[in-house]
Amino acid sequence: MNLLDMIKDAGIIGAGGAGFPTHAKLASKAEYILMNGAECEPLLRVDQQLMAMYPEEIIKGFEAAGKLAGAQQAIIGIKGKHKEVIAILRDKIQALQLGEYVAVKELPDVYPAGDEQVLVYELTGRIVPEAGIPIHVGCVVVNSETALNIYKAIQGKPVTEKYITVAGDIPNRLTVKVPVGTPVMDVLKLSGIENFDDYAVIDGGPMMGPVMANLNGFVTKKSKGYVILKKQHHLIRRKTVKTEQARRINRATCEQCRMCTDLCPRYLLGHNMQPHKMMRTLAYSLKDMEEQKIAYLCCQCNLCELFACPAGLYPKSANMMVKQSLMEQNLRFQAKPKEYAVRTARAYRLLPSKRLVARLGLKDFDKPAPVTELELRPETVQIAVCQHVGAPAVPAVKAGDRVTEGQLIGTVPEGSLGAPIHASISGTVLETENGFIAIRRD
Repeated sequence: MNLLDMIKDAGIIGAGGAGFPTHAKLASKAEYILMNGAECEPLLRVDQQLMAMYPEEIIKGFEAAGKLAGAQQAIIGIKGKHKEVIAILRDKIQALQLGEYVAVKELPDVYPAGDEQVLVYELTGRIVPEAGIPIHVGCVVVNSETALNIYKAIQGKPVTEKYITVAGDIPNRLTVKVPVGTPVMDVLKLSGIENFDDYAVIDGGPMMGPVMANLNGFVTKKSKGYVILKKQHHLIRRKTVKTEQARRINRATCEQCRMCTDLCPRYLLGHNMQPHKMMRTLAYSLKDMEEQKIAYLCCQCNLCELFACPAGLYPKSANMMVKQSLMEQNLRFQAKPKEYAVRTARAYRLLPSKRLVARLGLKDFDKPAPVTELELRPETVQIAVCQHVGAPAVPAVKAGDRVTEGQLIGTVPEGSLGAPIHASISGTVLETENGFIAIRRD
């Protein structure tokens, strides 16, 4: 079996973000393969800790992925502040005699250094075109946990577990490895909190992660962390504003100062993403649909909404409203060939992570979340058949079947983009309906 098939059969997807199937990404031919070790979301710690714990495995998985994609150079991007991790990686690269192929490049400690297109520019100097993806400029991007999973796939091990950071206003901050499908509440209680009536939970990082509507969900392959805050915390109140309320506030208050645009990471890369124009569109009910199509260029980093706007308005929400309207009318952005250049002011408008943490009201919680050896053994797991970009997996088991950890339980539909899923514990299948395959531990 070739490596691409090994990666596909292991069910590897992007370990954070949208969860794009890795085999489809590595089927492209690239000049560079880049590892996203920036982990720019405040409070999350998984990537930096994995690179320190498993440097050899991650580097070998990364090298294998690069060779598969035909990349001439493999570059690991990690923030310069992680000096110990950088030293570990560089020493291991030399020990493995990979110095001519794999390099470590330090990134500035800014948000969003981990945005895929920002990362491509910082590591290669290339600008991904509007509405484009890294392969359009000869780059493929994976993150550190994905590289680790590629190494495991070579050893014959599919994706059955996930590393999660639990952080926020809690007694115990930690990073833990759990089976895919573990009840979220089981993970949250590791924080030392038993009653969550007064708390809200952000699924992912505090900038891009949504506030969970309920805490009855289950860990997926792309889960990264949970940030637990009091319900009255400023950030929670901002993130739970209703769409219509945001629309009314925007229309009544926006003075078109354009700070949201001036600090927009995609705008600074030379794209035509201009959030202040989306605010104007809603305020004046403008009808120029062609101009509104730039809403598709938003990366949803939330910097405009949670930091840039001096009046505390909701530019990202305005952009999403416009984008939703365009989608309902089946209107899409069409990129036009052109040369891109970063804005001259970009170097002076990068947002330091410490300033962001302070603005979000998270300074007191920006502390280590060390990896714990605690083994979480849920009695039942519920593994989503759709936890990736593409078609849902088709159950390959039925209620009553006995399965073992690592066994294939869901396959990719013929001719479809997707990723198979595997049993994360050994036990008996309880059900395969409602979008989940539930397994009870023996």
